[in-house]
Amino acid sequence: MRSLEQLAASYREEAGERVAELEATLLELEQAPDDAELVSRAFRALHTIKGSGAMFGFDEVAAFTHELETVFEHVRGGRLAVTRELIGLALAGKDLVRGMLDGEGGADGRERDRLVAAYRALAPDAQGGARAPAVGELADAGCGAGGDAAAALGPRTWRIAFEPSPDLFENGTNPLGLLDELSTLGPCVVVARTDGIPPLEELAPERCHLAWEVTLTTDRGEDAIRDVFAFVEDRCTLRVQALPDAEAAPAAPAAPSPALAAGAGEVARSTGGPARSPEAASSVRVAAAKLDHLVDLVGELVTAQSRLARLAAQAEDAELAAVSEGLERLTADLRDTALDLRMVPIGTAFGRLRRVARDLAADLGKEIELVTEGAETELDKTVIERLGDPLVHVIRNACDHGIETPEARRAAGKPPRGTISLSARQAGGSVVVEVRDDGAGIDPAAVRARAEARGLLQPGARVGEADLLNLVFQPGFSTARTVTSVSGRGVGMDVVKRSVEALRGAVALESAPGAGTALRIELPLTLAIIEGLLVEVGGGSYVLPLAAVEECVGLTAAEVEAARGAHLAPVRGELVPYLRLREVFEVRGARPEHEQIAIVRTEAGRCGLAVDQVAGQLQAVIKSMGQMFRNVKGLSGATILGDGSVAPILDVAALLKEHAARAA
Repeated sequence: MRSLEQLAASYREEAGERVAELEATLLELEQAPDDAELVSRAFRALHTIKGSGAMFGFDEVAAFTHELETVFEHVRGGRLAVTRELIGLALAGKDLVRGMLDGEGGADGRERDRLVAAYRALAPDAQGGARAPAVGELADAGCGAGGDAAAALGPRTWRIAFEPSPDLFENGTNPLGLLDELSTLGPCVVVARTDGIPPLEELAPERCHLAWEVTLTTDRGEDAIRDVFAFVEDRCTLRVQALPDAEAAPAAPAAPSPALAAGAGEVARSTGGPARSPEAASSVRVAAAKLDHLVDLVGELVTAQSRLARLAAQAEDAELAAVSEGLERLTADLRDTALDLRMVPIGTAFGRLRRVARDLAADLGKEIELVTEGAETELDKTVIERLGDPLVHVIRNACDHGIETPEARRAAGKPPRGTISLSARQAGGSVVVEVRDDGAGIDPAAVRARAEARGLLQPGARVGEADLLNLVFQPGFSTARTVTSVSGRGVGMDVVKRSVEALRGAVALESAPGAGTALRIELPLTLAIIEGLLVEVGGGSYVLPLAAVEECVGLTAAEVEAARGAHLAPVRGELVPYLRLREVFEVRGARPEHEQIAIVRTEAGRCGLAVDQVAGQLQAVIKSMGQMFRNVKGLSGATILGDGSVAPILDVAALLKEHAARAA
């Protein structure tokens, strides 16, 4: 069994996920206060956090969450309406629980007391609610008594069969704690089923061999009963059945089974059939560090396989070549599987931003709606984690500088509520994240004036619109007239650009005064391994991300001459512009008579990259090129080839963008 520290860490991780789920649900509920499913989802999340917290010894978390759970019990029962005030208090409670899980539970006792008082004011009977008995108090709690009090409330009798999975103890779950909590719903009789206990020589102390049947009388419904077992619903078999009035009398406890009646030195063989076997787990929780290590090992394997393939080609050994090809296929499958394990939906980062926009709108006195699209788009886990803070900066700027006040929007003929759209989509070998608002936009005159005042532009200098907008990414640059608690100090957009470029990404900004602003972030799908196309130019090797390449075509000297100096290549009846890598990287020497063009697709459309020769496909392990090449446009990294040489990996989108900027 795992240590208590491991179990506590596991609880913190799982509870953290439930807390994030709770926040997302509360924000949705604020927009749809009559949605019963959202109310139930919030209640289940709170119930799970509370129940598992009590089991793992997080008593402060369990006690506080119980207060908020009671509020949502009133909401679910129709005794309390969902209001903006209630959502605000619930979100504040969520923040406090998050702090408790992070080890900050005693940091602000006054805030905890304030929230508890507010929850009890919303649900007055919460304060007088019965305390859940401690684990082991079930026999002393009088589960079979108190029937008269329950009957006065019009109770109903239920029969509950609870059969936990044998591996229930592995997560630190104590089934008696669940039965204790069940007893708080009303008087009950609990009978243990021992037919699953194996012979002594097969008995495993760390396995749960018992099951229970409970007769419960309560004025609560079936949902309340099932909520007790919500935390273990995927690790047990649960049957809940309402009994007719004729069967409502609680049954007397059954006699001990032969297995328990046998002497202390001998356990009788169960006659109830073979012991229950656990159902196969549908998922396994793995530490992120282990996945990182796995991807690193796969990267080394890819490099070793590349060397083997080169040796096999040099040896001209058919059998060795066949083995190398088989290993290459297996390595590719292993690589794809390892990288897929690291891919997570970008929606995990979007959820945090909803709260940021909501709270800022309240602080700034604005009406703001955050709309998301493409939350299911997947990115490498590391990329998403490092993208979170830059996106927060962008959303804060959009709320503060972009969206106007309701009065200003009405005066401009706009609806009082502003909209920020957050979208993600895959484009070739990249993911494009876009933040767009329908606010005031960026004033070019204000940007120019600020740039001239700081010496970034000469007065009257001719600058293109794109270059002018890019000045907002300069450190300390801000056009805000006043400094607020939100922004105005010029800290933020330069951080966004540096953070995105550190992820081998690119940032682009568009704005129209009075119509809004759009910021586009383009990121690689993964930072580890890619499928690449190896090309050669003047004796040097380069790698193109294969996901960005549509096809390869030939380019003859006659076709070059027919174009009369224009870089246009005929491809399937269409003229496609192309760029010579030989010219881009200033490679000396004459170009070959027959060149090849890799047709690539970017956000700007189709384009070609002319090379001397296409050498073939390969798996490229992405390596950083270091500080020396940090400012070289068009390179996203490098890889080690099978012969030990280093080949740069080209950033196709950045390469074409840089060339277009020079041509302009």
